[in-house]
Amino acid sequence: MSTDLMVDITVFVLSVLVGFEVISKVPATLHTPLMSGANSIHGIVIVGAMLVAATVRSVPGYVLAFVAMAFATANVVGGYTVTDRMLRMFRRRPAVPRPADASAPARSTTGSAS
Repeated sequence: MSTDLMVDITVFVLSVLVGFEVISKVPATLHTPLMSGANSIHGIVIVGAMLVAATVRSVPGYVLAFVAMAFATANVVGGYTVTDRMLRMFRRRPAVPRPADASAPARSTTGSAS
């Protein structure tokens, strides 16, 4: 293995460990805003994958660019779906009209004053 590959693998493994530690400490009240931020970042990843795909000149490069765009797109769509579902949990439910009480006397709707 080359030195550059070892450095890249080391940075990747350390970033995974740090990312896991940071995300596991996030309280539930901050989850939705962080998801929105993560969705924005993955939108930038899609643009970056498109830019890389524009410079690729080989079949493996095209395949990797397509896979990167597909995964980033799935992450954005899934993130917005989860965020929308979480926000729907906090919406107020529409008021359900209560049925009239059968034991109460019926009101007159003729408009006559007593």
